[in-house]
Amino acid sequence: QVPLAESGGGLAHAGGSLRLSCTTSESIFSRNIMGWFRQAPGKQREFVATITSGETSNYANSLKGRFTISRDNSKNTVYLQMNSLKPEDTAVYYCATRSPFATIWRWGQGTQVTVSS
Repeated sequence: QVPLAESGGGLAHAGGSLRLSCTTSESIFSRNIMGWFRQAPGKQREFVATITSGETSNYANSLKGRFTISRDNSKNTVYLQMNSLKPEDTAVYYCATRSPFATIWRWGQGTQVTVSS
């Protein structure tokens, strides 16, 4: 069981911002790729963003410019800053991690983000 503690979800108005956080153990955080995914009601889980231990980030094309992934190595925490939120951003957001040498993601429990119009 990989410890991934997510926080920061909630309700926002369209155009607003939220910041999600995900904290894990130092042994995982220092080596693994950290990522965020989301799943809207009735839809498949989709990729949002990832960041490597070397701080190389990657984003879903549709979210570039609005969402920013970052990491704080002193806190073993990865963040997802979400700006200019839209109702279609409403979803359960999952923190995930994987080894750079593996393909299997390990998941957090998810945090609900709801954006009202």
